[in-house]
Amino acid sequence: MKQFIHILMLLALVLSAKAQTPKHEVRAVWLTTIGGIDWPHSYSSTTQKAELISILDQLQQAGINTVLIQTRVRATTIFPTTTEPWDGCLTGHPGTSPGYDPLLMCIDECHRRGMECHAWIVTIPVGKWNGTGCKQLRQKYPSLIRKIGDEGYMNPEMPQTGDYLAKFCAEVTRKYDVDGIHLDYIRYPETWKLKVTRPQGRQYITDIVRKINRAVKSLKPWVKLSCSPIGKYDDLSRYRSSGWNANTTVCQDAQGWLRDGLMDALFPMMYFQGNNFYPFAVDWLEHSYGRIVAPGLAVYMMHPREKNWDLEVITREMSVLRQIGLGCTFFRSKFFTDNTKGIYDFTRDFNIVPALIPPMTWACKQAPSAVAQLKIKRSMTADNISWQKAVDYSDGDYLLYNVYASESLPVDIDNPENLIAVRQRELSISVPHKGRTLHYAVTATNRYGMESKPIETPAAGTPGSSKPLNFQQLIRGNKLKKYKMKKK
Repeated sequence: MKQFIHILMLLALVLSAKAQTPKHEVRAVWLTTIGGIDWPHSYSSTTQKAELISILDQLQQAGINTVLIQTRVRATTIFPTTTEPWDGCLTGHPGTSPGYDPLLMCIDECHRRGMECHAWIVTIPVGKWNGTGCKQLRQKYPSLIRKIGDEGYMNPEMPQTGDYLAKFCAEVTRKYDVDGIHLDYIRYPETWKLKVTRPQGRQYITDIVRKINRAVKSLKPWVKLSCSPIGKYDDLSRYRSSGWNANTTVCQDAQGWLRDGLMDALFPMMYFQGNNFYPFAVDWLEHSYGRIVAPGLAVYMMHPREKNWDLEVITREMSVLRQIGLGCTFFRSKFFTDNTKGIYDFTRDFNIVPALIPPMTWACKQAPSAVAQLKIKRSMTADNISWQKAVDYSDGDYLLYNVYASESLPVDIDNPENLIAVRQRELSISVPHKGRTLHYAVTATNRYGMESKPIETPAAGTPGSSKPLNFQQLIRGNKLKKYKMKKK
């Protein structure tokens, strides 16, 4: 009853007032490559590259900060490896190289836009029994693959499954500058005739997760390990899962993985509405153990060929998740960027200011040093800001930088409205000032997301600072009669 009253109060609060935009929030999208249903829509590598850039531009403009790109599809990949063959989505011919590295490109382009890129790894399913990926895997490991219908699945009860998947995830982590390894279908198939007890089944799956965790974290401990569990963890005291849940039905102890430090984040597939959504979202929150939870929202359900949900179903869920401090993840990218029932337009306004990824405080305690020697050079149209590197006290491989701007000092870095650039690798940036006198602050962020104290431009006239330009004098001195300043 206490939980039920809490949910009612929460919904009333959200409906009566717009949730405040947080500084830290995961705003993610699943970018699906199987069959090219989200991307790519052409077998031309030139067209693929242009399309990917267009998609990422759209996502950036809508405030998305995390892209989960399907990397291992069905024992097939979108990157070059001797472990498994190329997926057919890239060329139309499984096993054939597209002539470039799509995963590398996606990572680089995401980072260029200040977004994280996570490699989405489909784990247990390996596709059609006679499909290229499944067939090659069966030839290498004949006893490892179980046939159910015309599909093949890695056997979660064999220790070789965990060894294989851990080695695969380690290869991706070692070769690429990924921000996360995202495990999909890390569970028993719903069609599997379980012959062990539920606790034993959960232990088998957990053993696989533990092996992957060790493999990834031993290489790059800042790389987030996450999964997409079934949207309802288990039955609640007041609300039932109708026989479809993570923990009991498919032996997926996702909340336990957060509790035990095996996962850094969860992206539960909460493709429901009403009482099938809100109580279970609160349950994920109450068992998040201080880690990241960004429920998946079924934007595809708004399509007329699906369930034809109203836009309000999704927008209300987004508002509730923001109010209770959870992120959100859209499934799938194409339904989002196609602006199904206006979801893209709504999200672009909903995410009007940028958001940083929540820091991994459970994995790193010390932030970088403050940035050194912040300098501002003002031109007629822009402020050119530069700084020197901060000092990293973590084991990460490089630092990133956030830039804040305000018309008053001190620059409030806790106000997300002041964020103008996030996760920058460069040590300079140009900001159009539109006639305003702006003050700036810069912070350093390590790979765990821990942010340094800010260094900011001092107030005009203080020692070591240059007085902001007087635009009236500038206009008169240069006789720019047509120049009009924007009124504050």
